[in-house]
Amino acid sequence: MADLFVLTQQALAGMDVELVDVERAPLGLLRVTIDRADGVRIEDCEQVSKQLSRVFEVENIDYKRLEVGSPGVDRPLKSVADFLRFAGQRVEIRLRRPVDNRKVYSGMLHAPEGADEQASALEFGLELEPEGKSGEVKVLNFTFDDVDRAKLDPVLDFKGKKR
Repeated sequence: MADLFVLTQQALAGMDVELVDVERAPLGLLRVTIDRADGVRIEDCEQVSKQLSRVFEVENIDYKRLEVGSPGVDRPLKSVADFLRFAGQRVEIRLRRPVDNRKVYSGMLHAPEGADEQASALEFGLELEPEGKSGEVKVLNFTFDDVDRAKLDPVLDFKGKKR
């Protein structure tokens, strides 16, 4: 599967899209998730689908259906670069080992100033929502290696503006 991810990443080089994930699903479905800084458009999915169809045919990648889509509002964070890019946004993380008898935390992600995605052992912070009446803001510090999985966790308002 790592080879398929690398092959897909190489096929998309220079296309102004970021490869988020490649997943094999039941019934021969090959699901490719892409992202762009200003959002994924249907034209991007179409262009990537055409490009990958050609590459996968040449490389003899076995699949019945190819699905290309955006990661959505709860985009997974899979690399240090993702954590740096989405610093300042609300995220949910699941830790490999519990801290205070919990593994899942939500809050505002903070990255070290001037951090480089090549640096090892970067320490990130997660500003947790205040609990109780004290209103005290706590920060959970962690490294990328401490994280089992992470995703964006936006607060969505479906009420809209009243007229």
